[in-house]
Amino acid sequence: KTEADVNPKAYPLADAHLTKKLLDLVQQSCNYKQLRKGANEATKTLNRGISEFIVMAADAEPLEIILHLPLLCEDKNVPYVFVRSKQALGRACGVSRPVIACSVTIKEGSQLKQQIQSIQQSIERLLV
Repeated sequence: KTEADVNPKAYPLADAHLTKKLLDLVQQSCNYKQLRKGANEATKTLNRGISEFIVMAADAEPLEIILHLPLLCEDKNVPYVFVRSKQALGRACGVSRPVIACSVTIKEGSQLKQQIQSIQQSIERLLV
């Protein structure tokens, strides 16, 4: 995909390096049962206050179906980020279907704590 193919509303968009780190972490969260897949599930984790961060696909069609998530994230002070491909996000979530949004959830004593914090900082750097 070229730069022009990505909806300008999909902001902040992770670069290739951050996308790789994000998808790796999403995959690990899936293994540790710390992942909710899909826009509806992601919305629920935000409303319940159990979301560490949200990853959305910039190529969701139409993008408007997930644009309530950034607003909710800002309300709840949860970092969020877009990756280019819903196919890649689906693979990282461990399913064969495209996934347009997912939420990495909070878990006490999680082994992923360090990685999650480092990703949260990377996402916040994108926003400045």
